[in-house]
Formats: sequence, C-alpha cells, structure tokens
Amino acid sequence: MGEKGQTALVTGASSGIGRETAIRLAEKGFQVIVAARRIDRLNKLADQVQGITPKQVDLSEPENIESFCKYLSDLKDPVTVLINNAGYSVRGAVEDVSLKDIRRLFEVNLFALIRVTQACLPGMRGLRSGTIINLSSIVGKFIFPMSGVYAASKHAVEAISDALRIELRPLGIRVVTIRPGVIATEFNEVGIQMTGDLMSRTDPDYKTVYETAGAGVGKMFAGISLPGPDLIADTIIKAVFSDAPRAVYSAGPMSDEFLGQRFSLDDDAFDRFMTDKVGLTGLKV
Repeated sequence: MGEKGQTALVTGASSGIGRETAIRLAEKGFQVIVAARRIDRLNKLADQVQGITPKQVDLSEPENIESFCKYLSDLKDPVTVLINNAGYSVRGAVEDVSLKDIRRLFEVNLFALIRVTQACLPGMRGLRSGTIINLSSIVGKFIFPMSGVYAASKHAVEAISDALRIELRPLGIRVVTIRPGVIATEFNEVGIQMTGDLMSRTDPDYKTVYETAGAGVGKMFAGISLPGPDLIADTIIKAVFSDAPRAVYSAGPMSDEFLGQRFSLDDDAFDRFMTDKVGLTGLKV
C-alpha cells in the first residue's frame, strides 16, 4: 500500500493523532484530505505541508456528514486509505449523562465513522484495494468508571471494525483497529469541556463514588510519562504500509496491563480486578 499519488482521508485532523498522521501520509506521497470542524487549523496545516486538502465538516451534524460524503463520492481519484480518527469523550456515571449528549457522542464516534466509510467503499471496491484504519481505544474492550458512555461507543467501533474486516477481505480491502492507551493530546481537555462540572450536578449518592474512583484512577496515572501522538501516528503508518497488517494494534501506557488482564481473565475475575484497581472494592454509600 501507499503508492505515490493515492488519496488518503484523515478525520479529526486538526490536532493530535489525526494531524500527525496526515503529515506522515503527505510526506509519503499521498494526496491527503484532512477533515475537522476547525478549518483555521486545517488551513494552517495545508499551508505548512504540501499535498494536504482541508475540508471543514462537523461530524455531529448528519446533514453536514451527507454533504461531505457526496464530496467523497464525487472524487476523481477515490480514497484508498481512510483513517477514521475523529472522536471525543463525555464523562460521568451513566445516570448523569443526558441522552442528548450520548446521541451526539455516538454521532461523532460511531455513526459518522460508518457513514464516511460507506462513502469511501465504492471506490475501494472498484479498485479491489484499500486500507481502513479505525481508531478505537483500550476502553474498546473494558471500561474505567465514569467512562461508560465513551467506552460504549468504542466497543461499537470494535464490532463494526470486526464486521468490516471479514466482509471486505475478499474484496482486497484491509481493516485495522488501533487501540491507543493514554496519549498526551487535547483529548483530555476536550473531554473536560464537553463534560462540564458533573460533580456539582450529580446526586449525593454518587459523590463518594466519583471521588473514590477519581482518586483511584489518579493514583494509577501518578508518575506515568505520557507519550505524544507520534506513537500512535507511527503505528498507523506502520499498518498502512504493511503488506500484511495485523487486525489490531495496541500502543501506549496501560495498554499491555489492562488489555492483558482483560483477555486472560474471565468476566467475573476482570470485574474484581478493575473494581480493586480503581479503589471501589468494598465501598458502600
């Protein structure tokens, strides 16, 4: 894969993993379409790196997605490498997160991913070639407390990726899932912004759970040096240019420990492992 002159698409390319991946693809000779809401950042990136085409799209708006998909369908040179990177997190106990916020999260993290993939597939099928990289997360296979809604969206991305991989293999199209661990990007800041101050709005029943789990997760992160987005961007490029990419790549802090436990323990044992790890074992409110 990755012959010079091919077209790649990277969603969520205004910062972090998406931005670094787009730069690497352009440097490898791809014509790269970068898509995100923040067009000013995309324009700046296009000014800095040759071979990048900026496209503003709000993946939380279905009409905006449809307009973008029409643009993709009309491309003279079809997308042969698709990086479904866009996504964000909303935090809080499941009871505390509004359905409106959950629907918007799934619109961006899942439904837009599916729709953009659908728009790119006819071109790939015609060529009997293509690579689709879907960004999941280590929480695509388990949850941290107060991350259930975000984790649910990534569980769904895992299922869609598994289905696409099997369905598209006979057509010469590869599908790869990337599970980042905790990476130093704007992701955490956006999550805080989108979540707001849940602690001031939650029922008193939950406050001790929030505080205890928050302290437990904070303890896990203490002393960890978080890598930047380069680690995941390099992993993506490795998959794109591999003659036989793996179905799934995991990288980043905590990925080995938590995914290792998830795959080696049964459900009850892993539930006990996670409850203990975040300090909630024996907690009664």
